[in-house]
Amino acid sequence: MAAVRASPRFRSLPLLLSQPDAAASVRRSFSCASASASASPAPARAMASGAPSSAAPSPYTTLVGRVSCEREIKRSKFIAIAAPVPNERAAMAFLDEVKDPRATHNCWAYKLGEQFRYNDDGEPSSTAGKPIYSAIISSGIDMVMVVVIRYFGGIKLGTGGLVRAYGGVASECLKDAPTCLVKPKARAGMEVPFDLLGTVYHQLQHFQAEDIKQDYDTGKDGTVMVMFKVEYEKIEDLGNAVNSACSRKIELFL
Repeated sequence: MAAVRASPRFRSLPLLLSQPDAAASVRRSFSCASASASASPAPARAMASGAPSSAAPSPYTTLVGRVSCEREIKRSKFIAIAAPVPNERAAMAFLDEVKDPRATHNCWAYKLGEQFRYNDDGEPSSTAGKPIYSAIISSGIDMVMVVVIRYFGGIKLGTGGLVRAYGGVASECLKDAPTCLVKPKARAGMEVPFDLLGTVYHQLQHFQAEDIKQDYDTGKDGTVMVMFKVEYEKIEDLGNAVNSACSRKIELFL
């Protein structure tokens, strides 16, 4: 029997796709890397007519990088430091990195989609962490952590003064910070007949798909499973374009 060379499970497609344009910036010409749909692959599921899942995450605005500002209010020094964070673990790591044990208070808040937390760190209840969180909400920025460090200057500000101080310095920190629009991406796949690979490649390039691989061990004879990442908001149009160009139904899996 003739020897057969096994193909690797995933191979790069024989097509060099151009890199997609950076996500549109909101305030300045900066861009952020698009977020993947999940950290670990989920079982594939077929999609009817390429329609995206109703639970698909929406694009969001976040910071390009770390920003800070400093204000002195009645001899107390307030330093606000903000940064984009992908999850709670990263937010807490950022807090550990920037907090100053010599400071009187290290107050903070973060927003991660629908998840949020804030902390007054010894200031009267709701006079520090909550105003910082309110500043985040007002800014329209998501996936962000803001820490405000206070060095007490000897003059008490009162509850109203504290709310204005913490909320004000947090707002100032975020006000002119460079931001970008992040468009989450999904891992998807198509079972493609060999004779239609060129047509499918063309559509993947047009819709700026990334991380494209082939799986020769999955699928029916005469087909290859093409795996890729694409922005959630483009999934439906991509599926429709592929089916139209191929003049037959090519099932799209997520």
